[in-house]
Amino acid sequence: MSKEKQPMQDMNKRERFIYQDDQMIEKPFNWEQMRRLLQYILPYKKQLIPVIIATIIGTLTRVTIPFLIGYAAIDLAIAGKNAPLLITVTAVILALYILQMMMNRYRIKHMNIIGQQVIYDLRAALFKHIQSLSFRFFDKRPAGSILVRVTNDINSLQELFTSGIVNLIVDMLQLAGIVIILLTINFKLGFAVMITVPIMFYVSTNLRKKIRRAWQAVRMNQSRINSHLNESIQGIKVTQAYTQEQENIAFFERMNNRNFRSWNRASALNQSFGPIIEITSAVGILILFLYGSYLAQTEAITVGTLVMFATYIGNFWEPIVRLGQMYSQLLIAMASSERVFEFIDEQPDVKQKPDAIELPPIEGHVVFEDVVFSYDNKRNALNYINLEIKPGQSVALVGHTGSGKTSIINALSRFYDVKSGRILIDGYDIRDVTLQSLRSQISIVLQDTFIFSGTIRDNIRFGRPDATDAEVEMAARAVHAHDFIVRLPQGYDTQVEERGSVLSMGQRQLLSFARALLADPKILILDEATASIDTETELKIQEAMRTLLSGRTSIIIAHRLSTIRHADNIIVLDHGEIIEQGRHDELMEKNGTYRSLIEAQYEFLDVNAV
Repeated sequence: MSKEKQPMQDMNKRERFIYQDDQMIEKPFNWEQMRRLLQYILPYKKQLIPVIIATIIGTLTRVTIPFLIGYAAIDLAIAGKNAPLLITVTAVILALYILQMMMNRYRIKHMNIIGQQVIYDLRAALFKHIQSLSFRFFDKRPAGSILVRVTNDINSLQELFTSGIVNLIVDMLQLAGIVIILLTINFKLGFAVMITVPIMFYVSTNLRKKIRRAWQAVRMNQSRINSHLNESIQGIKVTQAYTQEQENIAFFERMNNRNFRSWNRASALNQSFGPIIEITSAVGILILFLYGSYLAQTEAITVGTLVMFATYIGNFWEPIVRLGQMYSQLLIAMASSERVFEFIDEQPDVKQKPDAIELPPIEGHVVFEDVVFSYDNKRNALNYINLEIKPGQSVALVGHTGSGKTSIINALSRFYDVKSGRILIDGYDIRDVTLQSLRSQISIVLQDTFIFSGTIRDNIRFGRPDATDAEVEMAARAVHAHDFIVRLPQGYDTQVEERGSVLSMGQRQLLSFARALLADPKILILDEATASIDTETELKIQEAMRTLLSGRTSIIIAHRLSTIRHADNIIVLDHGEIIEQGRHDELMEKNGTYRSLIEAQYEFLDVNAV
């Protein structure tokens, strides 16, 4: 059994779920992947031109200095006892060092600016693409796994763009220049000192696959830790309520230990480049002094040439070392870029047609025609649903858990596409119109209301950012949220954290009603929107709902009789099929499933009252 699969043997079901999203991405290391990354730097090619010029000038000065030292300073000036020439050569060398320093400073400063801009663009592109993906993408991935792609994996590419690419160019130019100079000055000695380079590359090549896989494992383990952290923070109340802190700590320790071991392995493999290069460098220097001394003694070369060779060899192995480090950095970047591009390559299941039209302002006439719907393309959640909802009509959906109530909402909002059949709004097939024009005319109030970080005012204004403060307050008053808002420390400007932790469940739902009312949709969906509201608040909500539903097509999912009894049409669902429909009194007279549901609710209320 492979080492990669071995840890799975020791995992419980919870661990396997977290690990299932982040399996090893088996893509070979190739320059096509690098080419794709470099496309993000192309918009800044004008800013890159002076950086490349500075890089070339800096490299030329670096390879020129040893030649001046060996030939001009030693062989001509010192050997010829020419003091004025020595002073002149020294001044030129000093000027070249200053020029090299200036070019390096310019290159580093401006490449950092360009690199940060590229990282900004890449992160923005990834986030924008994630926003366009369908619900199925999020259904099968933990939130932390998505988070780590936008943060850690993008950050891992930062060094590549800010310094890595230019350093690669610098080192390649320097190596090419040194090789040309050494072979030109003395081909035999130049060939002798570089004979170890192919051996070094052959040995190091065998490490490449192991290092690439090792850094992939590091990225995956970090992603899993982020997923677990996100889950732990979101579910801390449940963890403490069931006294599972120690189990959660042990769970985290196992994941943290895997991450620790994977990092150590990747780091150890990275460090293996150093000894290989040091040994190869030592052998090259030994060849230089043995063979070079022989050539100098036989006067085949001058002392200046030997010094020049020694300087160039020192300058030769320095970029070789950096290239080894650069290769490790490149592998880290490849491991991260593969994970980033995996998301960017993900295509939404719900796609907007290229010729999709804008859905004009609607009246709210909804028709389901033989709609078949499935989440996994295996088991149908809806089976040949035929349903008509007239403009301004209120429809209640009732049924046991899993009967298909939420699936009707998901299909209507086009969060998922239907397998067959079609859904019409005012005669338009929802697959023929743009998603923005469709969803902008539909508002959904959920049982688990999400409150964003920001002010109360911003949360109410979320669906309609251009609404005035007066309109925000008017919406809050209409749903009886104004009274509790003004009692908050800063009123409408009170800051609330993620999920509205400073607000009660009922208050959060009142805000969601205000948010929906302000958006002024023609189709309003209430998905168990009053399930967590106390009786006193519900009385206020009932009055607010009459305002909210007036003149709108509404679809209501609720179990409370008070919420659904006044609906124009009540649809009873079972296993994805409509088995009954009609008004409350009509369905009660039928003595069918609906009556059984209502009587069961009354029995439950009576038992709890006792």
